[in-house]
Amino acid sequence: MFQARSVFSDDELLMLKRKSQWRAAWMIFHAWAVIFGAMAMFVLWPNPLTFIAATLIIGARQLGLAILSHDASHGLLFSNMKVNDFAGTWLTDYALFGDMYAYRPYHVAGHHRFTQQKNDPDLGLTAPFPITRSSMRRKVIRDLTGQTAYKQKAALIRRAFGNASMPASQRLAMGWKRLHGAIVTNAIIFAILAATGHWFLFFALWVFPYMTFHELVVRIRSIAEHSMTPDNDDPMRNTRTTHANWLMRALVAPYFVNYHLEHHLLMAVPCYNLPRAHEILLAKGYGPRMETQPGYAAVLALAASMPELSQMQAAA
Repeated sequence: MFQARSVFSDDELLMLKRKSQWRAAWMIFHAWAVIFGAMAMFVLWPNPLTFIAATLIIGARQLGLAILSHDASHGLLFSNMKVNDFAGTWLTDYALFGDMYAYRPYHVAGHHRFTQQKNDPDLGLTAPFPITRSSMRRKVIRDLTGQTAYKQKAALIRRAFGNASMPASQRLAMGWKRLHGAIVTNAIIFAILAATGHWFLFFALWVFPYMTFHELVVRIRSIAEHSMTPDNDDPMRNTRTTHANWLMRALVAPYFVNYHLEHHLLMAVPCYNLPRAHEILLAKGYGPRMETQPGYAAVLALAASMPELSQMQAAA
């Protein structure tokens, strides 16, 4: 089991664990400002290129909201836990039909405790890789055409409203209890856009990016973090840090999510301090032990590296 004090000094750990309330507030504001700014870009210059650009930017920033909620699930956004949990639900996760309160025990007590072990609840997300290029292409097409999101969200809504044999009033009460956050936050987004005279943006540049590009970047994130790691029993090699340039940080890896190895080693460290943790590890000579990749293109190439079946094998 990894012991942080065997690598980091007490002063380093104190510095890395220090929270900035202003930084947390800024990241939440930044995420929403980028989302509404991308919508404004399309309104000011309506054409296919700005629509595509806005879809990519908003889909990635929706992942950013999920990442900030993830930090909140660890209690890392704000020192006051009531404020922290409000930010991790009403200001971020609920808008994406997430449930931080259900995610927190599953993620912290499950995934972090049993990373890449048979008890890891996320193991099914990473186990299938590597796959063939044709299989990867089919997954990407399903993501970008909304098939993945439709399947997942339809199942989520069905579960929320319980069994069809239950009384209608009980099903409605159960559905409201489980989905009220998503319903209210999305209604607020719709109301804000409608008040500006652009209600259609809710469907065109909130729902559409969420159902398409957002699903693709969620998949890429999942693959990069744990798939095809070389040693499931080594905490420096059973997860991965992926280097990201400015474009990848904007479209695939917002809010330092690419520093996933450091997050697993130090899950009490806010996301904005993870780059510094990475620098300390390199300075102390741990670089060769750490599982890293030079970029997301390299990770995806690795994920799609399984040879295609021959025509005869495929027909068998």
